[in-house]
Amino acid sequence: MRNVIAISFLAITLSAVAIPATISAQTSLDKRLDSLFMIASNGEVKYQAMIKPADDSIVAMGPTVIPRLVSKLGGKSRYERIAIERILKRFGAPAVPSLLAVLKYDTGQVVERSCYILGEIGDTSATVGLLGTVSNRRWQARESAIGALGKIKDQRADSAVITAMNDTIPLVRKSAAVSCGQLQIQSSIRHLVHLLGDPFYGARMPAAEALPKLDTPNVVQAICDSMPAENQLLGNLGCVVLGKIGTTAALDALTEQAFGGSPERRAHAAIALVTADSTDTRNFRYFYLGYETDPYSRLKVESAIKAVSHDRVESQ
Repeated sequence: MRNVIAISFLAITLSAVAIPATISAQTSLDKRLDSLFMIASNGEVKYQAMIKPADDSIVAMGPTVIPRLVSKLGGKSRYERIAIERILKRFGAPAVPSLLAVLKYDTGQVVERSCYILGEIGDTSATVGLLGTVSNRRWQARESAIGALGKIKDQRADSAVITAMNDTIPLVRKSAAVSCGQLQIQSSIRHLVHLLGDPFYGARMPAAEALPKLDTPNVVQAICDSMPAENQLLGNLGCVVLGKIGTTAALDALTEQAFGGSPERRAHAAIALVTADSTDTRNFRYFYLGYETDPYSRLKVESAIKAVSHDRVESQ
């Protein structure tokens, strides 16, 4: 009986000693991390040479430091935020669970910053968690989540990204257009063409950049179908996209637009043709300049012809 009591007492004593030792070890680790992080996130010129060694030392400490780094995302310092993004990106996939936890329980800028880092890491294990953020009440969180999904390139995000092109906030639509191009979502072609007429410049241009990355015949057909739309922005920017594509079907569509419609539309189509067919294999310029009566449109097209000719001379 005495032996049993003695053994029990010894076990309790050892446990009591072990708990403070564990706490002490964790405290020491946190102190070392905080000390290194102060260097890694310092914006002063005299510390620049010490930043990478500090980063290396933090990464060498292992994934156990990730939760504490994530807890610092709420800080106001830009240098701290940049350092956290940089270091967590180096950790890669092991940082995903801690960042996803933030999406569930935190609010404000911390969520947007976590989404951004998840996108930079690019691991598909983050997809489901990010999909749960695309309907966040804060538009900044929606924008950041959609942008991250585009970088991750997981096709499970296709539907959410297409839906985001109808968001009431212009910057969310912009993020969705960029992500459509990154994910190469073929079913988004008609949506992107519609976005060419968006009142927000920042949404229109990413849509124009995304379309040439998708199935060319379908893109050309969708743009041709949209030309009669009342929204002139849509057709005008559609001409620019057709010029970037540069296939026979695209050039045929541009030729049709260059000899019909408003002077502004004719100018957009003609400039796109001049740029796409820099050697004028179709002899388009002669016929266009003989046809166009609007002086402003002629001036813009003549300027484009001179620019293309100058570029050809310089490249020779």
